[in-house]
Amino acid sequence: MWSYPPASQYTPGSSLTGFKVEATDGHIGKVDEATEEVGSSHIVVDTGPWIFGKHVLLPAGTIARIDMNEEKIHVSRTKDQIKDAPEYDKDQHRGDNTYRDQIGQYYGRNHI
Repeated sequence: MWSYPPASQYTPGSSLTGFKVEATDGHIGKVDEATEEVGSSHIVVDTGPWIFGKHVLLPAGTIARIDMNEEKIHVSRTKDQIKDAPEYDKDQHRGDNTYRDQIGQYYGRNHI
């Protein structure tokens, strides 16, 4: 869940900030930040006006494919699954293991 899957074609050290993010059913926003921490890799997506500027954290395991040429990340979740995820507040949730566990459970049970 917290590692980039081999099929995503992620290259360690790549900057994903600013990439567009596509759910299985359409565009959801842009990457605000990305990490490649061992056992905790994720991206934070700024959804912009789509869901009122909400930020969501997506575990790296939800990434289906990264297109480096088009600067797009395709995730294996629907827009509704992402919209209904617990909101991410970087000041409150960064480094919060309880929040990380909550996100893992949410996306784990909503696996397609």
